[in-house]
Amino acid sequence: MSMKSAKRTRSPRHKAAPVRRTPAKSTALRTLSRRPRQSGAKRAAKSRSPHASVPADLLTGAPDEREPLVSVIIPAMNEESTIAKVIAEARRTAARCEVIVVVNGSSDRTADIAAASGARVLVYPEPLGHDVGRSVGAGAAKGDILLFTDGDIVISAKRLFPFVKAVGSGVDVALNRYSGAVKKRRPHPVVLSKHTLNLLLGRPDLRGCSMTTVPHALSRKALETLGGEILSCPPAAQARAVLHGLRVEAVHLVPVGRMNVIRRKRGGRDPLADIVVSDHLQAAAIMLERLGERAGYSDGSRRREMVR
Repeated sequence: MSMKSAKRTRSPRHKAAPVRRTPAKSTALRTLSRRPRQSGAKRAAKSRSPHASVPADLLTGAPDEREPLVSVIIPAMNEESTIAKVIAEARRTAARCEVIVVVNGSSDRTADIAAASGARVLVYPEPLGHDVGRSVGAGAAKGDILLFTDGDIVISAKRLFPFVKAVGSGVDVALNRYSGAVKKRRPHPVVLSKHTLNLLLGRPDLRGCSMTTVPHALSRKALETLGGEILSCPPAAQARAVLHGLRVEAVHLVPVGRMNVIRRKRGGRDPLADIVVSDHLQAAAIMLERLGERAGYSDGSRRREMVR
């Protein structure tokens, strides 16, 4: 979850048309994703790995010119120092892979670097708002598997691949197994919100795992069921996924809590935390609308009519 987003105001119905930039074919930048040749022993060991049972189209290798199987969606705002590395790792997750970078509200060279690194770039001069880039990127994606990450955290292809593999194997929503810090005397409100939502959804097994956290991946079926607009409010999307009976699983741990850049708070408050907590309230509202005022839970043996 990119903390840069704290500077944005959500605007899901933003009407500005994106400026599209085409990838530049630069020999120097192509070397970012080039891997050293492996010895025969290493190739043999790799052939015996768990990935051997995965369809060949999901395995990394030479770029494939057919329609992409995997779409990696990366919202970015002033991430010129990391975006090339983020794209390089994303492109290694599959042979048939497209990388979509949604550059919004940037004042640096993020868009130019992303295009030169081989990404499909959608540029919005003004900030779109927290997580709206996910909706925009999903609307432009062509792949059957949608993988979401952020432009300010470099996550290796090795750590991204399990999410692609899980969706390729039948999972609809593949979540990061990162649950947040819970062994504190006073846990963070965002962490508490994530755990509470999963308890209300009847999915305590998910603990604090959330679509708020990157990386995570969706199937095309999940996107069509949920609709792209709701991805701008990840907890609401997660609630709707569970309520619709989609297969939601926490599949792999990426410790993004240690990888996120610490941002300054405004007046002692974290504006991003306020947004995420309110997103979870929106998710709870969806549950109440669908399941009733007690979200499907019993009122026990109370005889409320006796006090009315």
